[in-house]
Amino acid sequence: MTTERAVRLLAGTLVGISLILGYFVHPAWLLLAAFVSLNLIQSSFTGFCPAEKILRRLGTK
Repeated sequence: MTTERAVRLLAGTLVGISLILGYFVHPAWLLLAAFVSLNLIQSSFTGFCPAEKILRRLGTK
């Protein structure tokens, strides 16, 4: 799996979990989805993605 696909998988998973927890546990969990969204937006402008750096260190291509 490439790093780009791993970042997409991680972001999608975190947003999905955030929505489920926000609905069933507490609405404050929706802040996680907002954080992931803002991180993806800033990454598109700056090219810097912390998740990408972490995943590369973990051994993705």
